[in-house]
Amino acid sequence: MKEHKPYGIYEKYVKRPQDFILSLGAAVALSPVILTTAVLVKKKLGSPVFFTQDRPGKDGKIFKLYKFRTMIDAYDENGVPLIDELRITPFGQKLRSASLDELPELFNIIKGDMSVVGPRPLLVQYLERYNDFQARRMEVRPGFTGLAQVHGRNATTWDDRFAWDVKYVDKITFLGDWKIIFDTLRVVLKKEGISSDTSISMEEFMGTSADAERKSS
Repeated sequence: MKEHKPYGIYEKYVKRPQDFILSLGAAVALSPVILTTAVLVKKKLGSPVFFTQDRPGKDGKIFKLYKFRTMIDAYDENGVPLIDELRITPFGQKLRSASLDELPELFNIIKGDMSVVGPRPLLVQYLERYNDFQARRMEVRPGFTGLAQVHGRNATTWDDRFAWDVKYVDKITFLGDWKIIFDTLRVVLKKEGISSDTSISMEEFMGTSADAERKSS
């Protein structure tokens, strides 16, 4: 992975302090919502209240992502977890549709694992499936929201999603970040792109075939 060169002064000196101030302020302002959501998750889904999972951050460094739990523990006769559609509850679906399940990620931003705006952190197993272009999304900190989230969210294709991610990586600006933040509020309020056509979130990324890469090059 090549070394990322900041686009300008904002990305190099302002973005991280701004992330810290915004996430800390949001965590304080939304603390009643966060606490209430935690109590409801405990009551309706039990423990643990938080869902934690390893995710790749900047330069592929692994960190613990925090979310509110939205699914129950349910397994088949062989002890294999059931598919997401069978484990998510109506309450969990409401949390996802309002993006309340993602509020604990504010603490990932405060810690420096994530940024307010950037490519969303995906699964660890995808690391070996990225081609060189797709891996460029990890040149910067992953984000709470990003260009892909305001251009289709989970309802877009993987190719489009990666294209939006790399477009963001190549030109990070103050006005661009704030446009994404305000567009995110619109998307969340309208509950757009929560699910793909075939999944309650996003289909698993299985990699890009050699034929597809040749066609796109």
